[in-house]
Amino acid sequence: MVQQVAENINFPEEEEKILQIWNRLDCFQECLKQSKNRPRFTFYDGPPFATGLPHYGHILAGTIKDIVTRYAHQSGFHVERRFGWDCHGLPVEYEIDKALGIKGPEDVAKMGIAEYNNNCRGIVMRYSQEWKASVVRLGRWIDFDNDYKTLYPEFMESVWWVFKQLYDKGLVYRGVKVMPFSTACNTPLSNFESHQNYKDVQDPSVIVSFPLEEDESISLVAWTTTPWTLPSNLALCVNPELQYVKVKDKNTGKIFILMEARLVSLYKSEKEYSVLDRFPGISLKGKKYKPLFEYFIKCKENGAFTVVTDNYVKEEEGTGVVHQAPYFGADDYRVCMDFNIIQKDSVPVCPVDASGCFTAEVTDFAGQYVKDADKNIIKALKERGRLIHSGSFKHNYPFCWRSETPLIYKAVPSWFVRVEHMVDKLLENNAQCYWVPDFVREKRFGNWLRDARDWAISRNRYWGTPIPLWVSNDFEEVVCIGSVAELEELSGVKVTDLHRESVDQVTIPSRCGKGVLRRISEVFDCWFESGSMPYAQVHYPFENRKEFEDAFPADFIAEGIDQTRGWFYTLLVLSTALFGKPPFKNVIVNGLVLASDGQKMSKRKKNYPDPVNIVNSYGADALRLYLINSPVVRAENLRFKEEGVRDVLKDVFLPWYNAYRFLIQNVAILQLKEGGKEFLYNENTVKENNNIMDKWILSFTQSLIQFFRAEMAAYRLYTVVPRLVKFVDILTNWYVRMNRRRLKGENGTDDCIMALETLFSVLFSMCRLMAPYTPFITELMYQNLKTLIDPASIQEKNTDSIHYLMLPQVREDLIDKNIESAVSRMQSVIELGRVIRDRKTIPVKYPLKEVVVIHHDPQVLEDIRSLEKYILEELNVRQVTLSTDKDKYGIRLRAEPDHMVLGKRLKGAFKSVMAAIKELTSEQLEEFQKTGTIVVEGHELHEEDLRLMYTFDQAVGGSVHFEAHSDSQVLVLLDVTPDQSMVDEGVAREVINRIQKLRKKRNLVPTDEITVYYRAHPEGDYLDTVIKEHTDFIFSTIKADLKAYPLPPSTEVLIQEKTQLKGSELEITLAKGALHHHIEPACAYVILNICVNDKEQGIFGLENSKLAVFSGKTELKNHTDLLSFSGKTLHVTSGSVPALSRPDGFLCQYINLQLVNTKPQECLKGVVGTLLMENPVGQNGLTYQGLLHETGKVFGLRSRRLKLFLDEALTKEITKESSMKALNTKTLYVHVAPTTAE
Repeated sequence: MVQQVAENINFPEEEEKILQIWNRLDCFQECLKQSKNRPRFTFYDGPPFATGLPHYGHILAGTIKDIVTRYAHQSGFHVERRFGWDCHGLPVEYEIDKALGIKGPEDVAKMGIAEYNNNCRGIVMRYSQEWKASVVRLGRWIDFDNDYKTLYPEFMESVWWVFKQLYDKGLVYRGVKVMPFSTACNTPLSNFESHQNYKDVQDPSVIVSFPLEEDESISLVAWTTTPWTLPSNLALCVNPELQYVKVKDKNTGKIFILMEARLVSLYKSEKEYSVLDRFPGISLKGKKYKPLFEYFIKCKENGAFTVVTDNYVKEEEGTGVVHQAPYFGADDYRVCMDFNIIQKDSVPVCPVDASGCFTAEVTDFAGQYVKDADKNIIKALKERGRLIHSGSFKHNYPFCWRSETPLIYKAVPSWFVRVEHMVDKLLENNAQCYWVPDFVREKRFGNWLRDARDWAISRNRYWGTPIPLWVSNDFEEVVCIGSVAELEELSGVKVTDLHRESVDQVTIPSRCGKGVLRRISEVFDCWFESGSMPYAQVHYPFENRKEFEDAFPADFIAEGIDQTRGWFYTLLVLSTALFGKPPFKNVIVNGLVLASDGQKMSKRKKNYPDPVNIVNSYGADALRLYLINSPVVRAENLRFKEEGVRDVLKDVFLPWYNAYRFLIQNVAILQLKEGGKEFLYNENTVKENNNIMDKWILSFTQSLIQFFRAEMAAYRLYTVVPRLVKFVDILTNWYVRMNRRRLKGENGTDDCIMALETLFSVLFSMCRLMAPYTPFITELMYQNLKTLIDPASIQEKNTDSIHYLMLPQVREDLIDKNIESAVSRMQSVIELGRVIRDRKTIPVKYPLKEVVVIHHDPQVLEDIRSLEKYILEELNVRQVTLSTDKDKYGIRLRAEPDHMVLGKRLKGAFKSVMAAIKELTSEQLEEFQKTGTIVVEGHELHEEDLRLMYTFDQAVGGSVHFEAHSDSQVLVLLDVTPDQSMVDEGVAREVINRIQKLRKKRNLVPTDEITVYYRAHPEGDYLDTVIKEHTDFIFSTIKADLKAYPLPPSTEVLIQEKTQLKGSELEITLAKGALHHHIEPACAYVILNICVNDKEQGIFGLENSKLAVFSGKTELKNHTDLLSFSGKTLHVTSGSVPALSRPDGFLCQYINLQLVNTKPQECLKGVVGTLLMENPVGQNGLTYQGLLHETGKVFGLRSRRLKLFLDEALTKEITKESSMKALNTKTLYVHVAPTTAE
């Protein structure tokens, strides 16, 4: 049985109830069971860390993944969805280091790796329950019980296998490389990690002198923002091709050499120096200079403290002389290697430890953190007379993504995977992937791939997958292990856990007589593990070999745009190296979710609302739809605003819910009317529908399904949601609004059922379409809607949840683009008319005389004519006039320039352009209206520069009454002249509005029977008069009796309210129960109660009797105005005063008649009449032929052939088979057949 729907809804509370249903039915697992024999759709879930709580970035990516995987399931695929956890690496270690106060490797050595790793293991899943609760609450269906964790031995073993494949292919090597280094985490980072967190910072900026050995009065000058690297300086680099100068400083007399283009770095004016010489940079090559410090003076033997050349030195910044500290800069390292100042086997000049502090070699600054040492180094340079200039410099600098501390660049011995040699193959595989949006593939990701560098995969850390290399002391003998079994075979030791504490002590006998081989101390970069997840999550190749190979590459993945240098990259590198193909077919890339001020979301700053609070306030569906219907799904950034989530509730969910509620409400009313007859929807047995609005909304729905399927197949979520949101608006604000009366049954039962079936079909289709996006509200509606579905029409075996149902197929036979186009034009007319009403502040409640619609295409006007009645109703006008001739109404366009915008832009030309704008013809402006641009006095103007306004030529009569508006396609004129009768009707509508609001306030539904009592004070004033004159009009709208005060004594008052309207006080009372109410005859009438000789008699057979007529106890005499007694009961006696008794309402059966296609004849007037079907009660009943004959007499059409219809559209004809009794109180429409002469 369908359940009634509450007027108010708390979406978050309803979502909690839906979660209980899903839980009780075990819906997700049931979906997987139902689909297990279908084709597979493979999805990889990028693993998050559980050491922090989920934020909006996770929620966004999770929502995208959930939508696509739900859609795939509802499209007929089997979609496994396993949650993954990233358990190793810096995020975990950093938390432990903070908690235990660990400063460096010595502290870990004291504690022991086993104890350290146990601490890490203890916090790995710290927030796993919060994660699970958040993911479930957001409606995401994913398997937590069958998850994968990067710390599982099976996962780690597959990572070993991946590495062994790379090693066997010769893709692994050991080298020293200058790398981004996190001093807080004591480890190098890969290039892509270092690019994840740039910040604007102020760094010291110094210019330092380097006197030449050949003449110490001449100095090269170099600039740096890292003074802490100066103690390690081994060379100076200049550009060989650019021009350098020797200048004399006029203030100090000192002589400096620097790039000519960079004199501005040292001098503000040419007057401050004189140029002594000019020469290319190459002429400086090989010159020796005096070092700043003598910590590494021994390096002079290898050619240090020499000028070298390279084209990387640019003329955009600095002095054109770059100081070289080869173990703290990648370019420095390369250049010094090229000039043999350092060699691969050199002892590195790298006096900075893993915590970023100077070692004992730098005696003056030993133990100082390098960034803190900057000021002391600058001070020492000043004391030695080597500091020329000191200041600060703001620039973009990389920070550690985990510890939020500045990175340094530092040479470290690392293990690398060769990537540079396969750049072409990476680009080729990337081209096979479908990216949404596609610019990410070519630009952001493509550019990153083109510049790909060998990947440093080793980390000098503890909590991670150990790199499975066992080596001799001299690194000459290396064994790479690819499985637990292989390790046992070579070492004789069986291990069950693969972390450092379990494998570091395992040794392998040397095959080359080098004693035993020990495992290197490094662990894998955790990105290597996440890049291995396609294989490791299923323990490939040790298990599930066929299943993996059949389902690889993945059909779909999704993550944030920051993963172009992270997970997307590592997945592609490893799959290309292992299998020569891409790891995924389709990928959606989302942008970043920022705080409302555009800043990064920060827990410290508290600049964003807690996601839990948002979900508790507005619901998960609202948050999901807000995120998906935003620029963030196009890989752009979103400024998160709470009011945006609230607006989704207000603008989408509440109207949608109200349309659903309206359907259920009217189904209940229909079933009540039809004596409990059940409303059941069966798509296969729905009758053909000729109602244009039904055909339109059904066509519009099918077009939406067609669009939805095409766009979802292309993974364009960002085009789908705006269309779905627009559809909610179309359904609620157009279809439901314009068909309320039909849906309420006011046009008869058959039409009501047709409209309800249409609305049901649309809502049901919409729920299935929206289910992947908004899983809660669609389930909520479906749980009730499914009780209205005919069981005979259901194909699915299990229909307990909307998420078990397949998506609706497109029914192309229902798509009618002509009807969609016609309704769209009608909507344009109505919207333009509403704009005019708003502009003139005339509420729609107040009727207007005429709307004129002007369009050059007669077919467009014909489309609008077919929907004329909706325009009349929606704009509340009396008449619609259609025309192709705007000149007839004297309409002209004129342009009003935006003075502020154009004044700034045009400056001196402003006046002449203004004058020319005033001279623009209506034709020129019409063209501008179409194209959006116009050239005036040589200046191109656009839509934002000019405001177009309609004016009327006063010479054309009548046009002054109109206001005009256009959307550049159709022009609408609205007659806005006031008319008293229309103003009165508007006031009556205001009264209706007050009554309906009171109904709503009391939470009444249409099936609640009420009587409305009113008092307008002062009595007899304007408002009181309007209500009395419009009582029938008010009744026909509110469907309840309207009575003037006083209230009967036994009245049960539901709600009472006093309000002010049109200068009067209006008091309204809603009382329980309806008065017995008949639809009144159209004509004036009296009810006769005849009592002659103390017997009640009929009106016939009394011709010779003496009769008297009484109204109450007053006898009526000649010259009485009988019309004044219309609707009253008169008593007829043989002369005595009657004993008063009031018959119950109108007693005889009757019909009202409406003549539709001709005028009355035989000197009769009027096209509306009333005909008694019997008289007196129960006697002289009319037959079908008698009905036709009497109708002809009413309108003077006795000689004409008549047809009678029950509807104005003349589709339901009354025939001799029709029941005469069933016609009681109905209105019949009279159609006169034309004569041959006509």
